[in-house]
Formats: sequence, C-alpha cells, structure tokens
Amino acid sequence: MEYKLATSTWCKSEIKAIQDVIDTDKFSMGPKVEEYEKKFAKFFGSDYAVMCSSGSTANLLMVASMFFSKNPKLKSGDEIIVPAVSWSTTYFPLQQYGLNLKFVDIDLNTLNYNLEDLESAITTQTKAIMVVNLLGNSNDFKIIYELIKGTNITIIEDNCESMGAKYDGRFCGTFGLMGTFSSFFSHHIATMEGGMIVTDDEEYYHILLCLRAHGWTRNLPKNNHISTKSDDWFEESFRFVLPGYNVRPLEMSGAIGIEQLKKLPQFINNRRKNADIFIKLFKDDNRFIIQKEIGASSWFGFSLIIKDKSIKRKNIINLLTESKIDSRPIVTGNFTKNEVMKFFKYEIHNSLFNADALHYNGFFVGNSHENLDKEIHYLKTVLDRY
Repeated sequence: MEYKLATSTWCKSEIKAIQDVIDTDKFSMGPKVEEYEKKFAKFFGSDYAVMCSSGSTANLLMVASMFFSKNPKLKSGDEIIVPAVSWSTTYFPLQQYGLNLKFVDIDLNTLNYNLEDLESAITTQTKAIMVVNLLGNSNDFKIIYELIKGTNITIIEDNCESMGAKYDGRFCGTFGLMGTFSSFFSHHIATMEGGMIVTDDEEYYHILLCLRAHGWTRNLPKNNHISTKSDDWFEESFRFVLPGYNVRPLEMSGAIGIEQLKKLPQFINNRRKNADIFIKLFKDDNRFIIQKEIGASSWFGFSLIIKDKSIKRKNIINLLTESKIDSRPIVTGNFTKNEVMKFFKYEIHNSLFNADALHYNGFFVGNSHENLDKEIHYLKTVLDRY
C-alpha cells in the first residue's frame, strides 16, 4: 500500500489539448489562454480573470497592481496584515514592494486567522489584509468584513490552496478586490504550471494585463484605464507604461486548463467524499487536532496537529515514511521562523502561540480527486500502530 501526496488529474483530453497546440506551432500565450480566462471567470462568478505562469506570480501581480492604480491602494512602508502560516510567496511580493508585514496568529482548528487576534491587530495604520484560505478551507468572511466595516482597508485573497472552496454559497477567491489561484500539479487542477487572478474591477484587470507582459501596451484594449493607445500597431508594439514582468503562461497550459475546468466540480466532490472518510476516522482521535471546515472546504489535504505530548512528530514522520505514506509540514509552519525574515520589515502581533504549535507538531497528508478510502484507512491503521 502507498499513500501519495498527489496524483495526476490528466487523461486523454489533456494530451489531445497539448497536441492541438503543438499542431498550431504557437506556444506562447494566445487564444487558448484567452478562452480559459473567460471560462474561468464565468465559472467562479468574476468579471475578469488573468492567467499567469504560477500561483506565486499571481500573488506578485496582485500585490504589484495595487501600487499602480490611479488612486493606489498601497505605497512602500504601508502596513498589511498577514497570517503567520502560509506559503512563502504569499509574503515575498509584500517584502519586495517595501510593505510592513504584521503577522497574526492562526486558529488551530481552522488553520486560518485567529479572529480575536485579527480584530485587535487592525489599527488606523492598517491599509490591507491578506486573507489566505489554507488547505482548502475558507475564512469566515462575514466576521472579517464586520471587523473592517467603516474603514478603507482593502481585502486581497490568496486562494492558491483552495480552488473550489465556498463560503455562504460563494467561491473563495472572489471576496476581495482580487483573488489568486494556482494550478500546480498537486493542486485541485493542474496545467503543468499556472496561476490566475480574478477581479471585478476593470482598472485592475487592465493593470494586471499590462504587468503580466513586460509592462507594455500591446495586450491592452484600445480603451483602457492606463494609457491612450494609438491605432499604430508598430508604435504600440514596444511601448512600455508600467514596470512589469514576463510571467505569461504557455498556450499549452491554457488549453489544458480548459479541459481541467470541466472536471473541477467532480474533482471537488470526490475530495469532499474523501474528507468525510478522514473526519469519520479521526474526529474522536484525542491524539490529534484535525481541520474544522468553515463553509464548504475543497480539502487540499488532511492536516493533523499532535496534541499528546508523549508523541514525537519525528517518530510519526519516520513511521509514515517507512509505511510509504507521503507527508509534509503544514505549509511553511510558522513562517517567521525562517531565516529569510532578516530581509523583512515586520512585526509580530501578540504571540504566535498556535502557529508555533502547528510549526512543531503539525503535518499533513494528501487528498486527491480519486477515491482514497483504502489509503485513509491505511493511514489510521499505521498511526494506531504507533
């Protein structure tokens, strides 16, 4: 028996989509990417979607765009609140744009913001809150929006681990000014590499289009919020208006995304069925804290945080490895414990007690679009043997 962290979501339709692109001899961003963007936006109920090379670069574009609107939401030195547990590239664009990060503790049950700490962290200095939906689980957006009521604080969402999750019937990733998604191999859908940003704001849509490809005007519509475009294609070929990047996706990734998006509802349904099995087996296991669902989770994976002090995580991980069960830390653990923090401007709000508990005692195993009944029972058997 093996229990893998992730399995392929592809079949013949994705291979055919790749071959169709090869046959056109056009590999850079083109009509398939544009089609995927439109279908992605429609699926998630957003006005606009912009595909890029990864979920990490989606976060980069999202943060960068907030500096270049006509009335910028952020400037260097501003304070942004972040959770203490997330992926590295949630934080890196914030550091790269000179923001001051205020780290707030998480809730050991939801793995998202500790809402009491979040409330006390918000001050008149706070300009934005990065909301991260961790391991498929939505934040409690109703409470978060109550906390910022009457302020000018902007919400942005890192939803890279939670494609398909919902809160109050609405897809996560659509609650903020912008939201990001990832389609890396181990995520809910896979486009080789790939990321997406969704927004309902046309100005930000145009900024994202420009930043994604060199900061030039070529990919902007004639009427846009950034520049006055001429009808001279030659003049507009190499005209740069924003300090952009080249984080364009491949045309093949767009073609694959079209096929994967068709399957996403069934993928999420199967992941939720696997979660039902996991919860049934572990909800009364006093050795571990398992993730409590807010809204309807898309269950990226299954987290376990050791409560029993007599159990050493290192021994558990060794046992899982010997038993051919893949495991990982819960994202980065408490991110502030990484050496890279020496490059950041930041503060820690109150204590990060829960993030530390997760850091030293947490791990997660994979979930999949496939039935994992046998694998999850096997996990339970192995842990009971310990």
